[in-house]
Amino acid sequence: MTSHHYDFLARLARPGERKVVLLVLDGVGDLRSAEQPKTALEAAATPNLDALATRSALGRIVPVLPGVTPGSGPGHLALFGYDPTEPATDIGRGVLEALGLEIEIGPRDVAIRGNFATADGEGNLSDRRAGRIPTAECRRLCERLREGLAAEPIPGLEVLVAAGEGYRFVLRLRGEDLSATVADTDPQKLGVPPLDPRATAPDGEATAALLKDLIAQLHTVLADEPKANRVLLRGISQRPDLPSMADLYRMRLGAFAGYPLYRGVASVCGMEVVPCGKRIGDILDTVSERWADFDYFFLHVKQTDMMGEDGNLAGKVEVLEEVDAALPRLLELGPGALAITGDHSTPAPMKAHSWHPVPLLLSSKRCFVDDTSAFDEIQCTRGHLATFPAHQLLGLMLANAGRLAKFGA
Repeated sequence: MTSHHYDFLARLARPGERKVVLLVLDGVGDLRSAEQPKTALEAAATPNLDALATRSALGRIVPVLPGVTPGSGPGHLALFGYDPTEPATDIGRGVLEALGLEIEIGPRDVAIRGNFATADGEGNLSDRRAGRIPTAECRRLCERLREGLAAEPIPGLEVLVAAGEGYRFVLRLRGEDLSATVADTDPQKLGVPPLDPRATAPDGEATAALLKDLIAQLHTVLADEPKANRVLLRGISQRPDLPSMADLYRMRLGAFAGYPLYRGVASVCGMEVVPCGKRIGDILDTVSERWADFDYFFLHVKQTDMMGEDGNLAGKVEVLEEVDAALPRLLELGPGALAITGDHSTPAPMKAHSWHPVPLLLSSKRCFVDDTSAFDEIQCTRGHLATFPAHQLLGLMLANAGRLAKFGA
């Protein structure tokens, strides 16, 4: 029988009165460079975060392994205590997005995250996000796709199309002998056409052929659209069987995230997904209302990542300052253990996720107080927590909240 990190923690987990809070500032980590001499955390005016840092423990976490750039799914699974390098935790983005939209995913279904994209007259991509179309436009486009598929269904394949946020959508496929062993069709660059679906294992050949037919039909429907005239398929996946955090750690867990992917990750891990807004103030409104209902709170702020992917350092700074201004509201609730970190770094100069370690602040009445003066990348390298794998953070949080028993006699 395979032993997992979470199995060991589960043996020590015990009920407690202190509440555990994980505040994820998505993509918070950044870079110093000649062109950008200060990171977003260094440039931001964050008096509340900095004051908290002076009475907290600081460090850095590595989401997967040194040098490995994580997607949002693996990054969050690590924060929730699952080792993302284990095959059982290899959850595709399609499943996570679908669950975040409250779409039922059966054990044989295939779920796919889609991007609407723009191609030029020669079929080469000019925008992989279709100009970041608004969600209302995404809903209109998805309705067009549904009508097109209803008029000409693909034999042996049932397709559900669901609008996500902005340029994102989800496809759920049902049929005989479907497989998720198909590579993404997003080439991750401009000036080239979308990739054809390609099986990554023999059992994916039939599904890849079905997807090729499906994509051709979707492109026919979208041919006259000025922006969203292509689809890019990513995260082709099937639902895994993960143990629930609620069962493992004997806690009531609430997820407060405004975007589908992160609700999906939380759902897979056994959290109750609570409807809430997308900005930190709106999120805290809901957290305050539900404070008595949970032992563990996952709070997700997406805008730091969005600004990083746009290369907008000033925008990332503004988001951090917005979070800082709201922080006293969270502290007033009295969490027993509070961790503030990210699922990965999204440096503004790179306009993408990166492999760089992520700043971490851990606060409780039992934590070791560092000789540090601010919450930023440089101060976190000086913290006594040092740099460690992200999937080990949950154990520290539980210990600081008095929710882990002693190991051994």
